[in-house]
Amino acid sequence: MLLTTTNTLETHTIKEYLGIVTGETIIGANIFKDFFAGIRDIVGGRSGSYESVLREAKDIALKEMEEQAQRLGASAVIGIDLDYETVGAKGGMLMVTASGTAVKF
Repeated sequence: MLLTTTNTLETHTIKEYLGIVTGETIIGANIFKDFFAGIRDIVGGRSGSYESVLREAKDIALKEMEEQAQRLGASAVIGIDLDYETVGAKGGMLMVTASGTAVKF
């Protein structure tokens, strides 16, 4: 299935708009990742552990959105928007939501 942030597809003609589809995930970061990320903040550099968790959360949200679109019989999801938020006590959890419009070619 084609997933895109654009609202149109140059190579396809959209024949039907099936509605908004979404996917969301909430993932916690453990104490060891927090500790090593704190060290990175002090000495500089990227936090590979947090980047990995962020990437995993994004992939899960996109997969859920795609599965919802497939159940509707969609050919693609256009206009995808990704949102990232911290939730929970002291922002200890990462929430990623993906939303877009399911369409048929």
